[in-house]
Amino acid sequence: QVQLVESGGGLVQPGGSLRLSCAASGSISSINAMGWYRQVPGKERELVASIATGGATNYADSVKGRFSISRDNAKNTVFLQMNSLKPDDTAVYYCYLLRPLGTKYWGQGTQVTVSS
Repeated sequence: QVQLVESGGGLVQPGGSLRLSCAASGSISSINAMGWYRQVPGKERELVASIATGGATNYADSVKGRFSISRDNAKNTVFLQMNSLKPDDTAVYYCYLLRPLGTKYWGQGTQVTVSS
């Protein structure tokens, strides 16, 4: 089993920054990628950013230039630095871990609210 524990969400004003962290533990002998999705009520979960074990990154168009994903492979931890936050970034952010055979594990989610 794999456990993902997220931290770093909260309330921030528009234009502010937050940094999310996600630490993986358990049976994680091999990882294909880690990353973040987000979801608002009534909408499907959408990919925000991902980072492969080799370091290749991918971002949603809506966050390019504002968000940055990074990873500490030794600690099996992924980070999402979110800058210039907008009200539209308000969502529950979910960390995920993808195994080479396609199994995907999810964190419990952390709320990010951007509001003045």
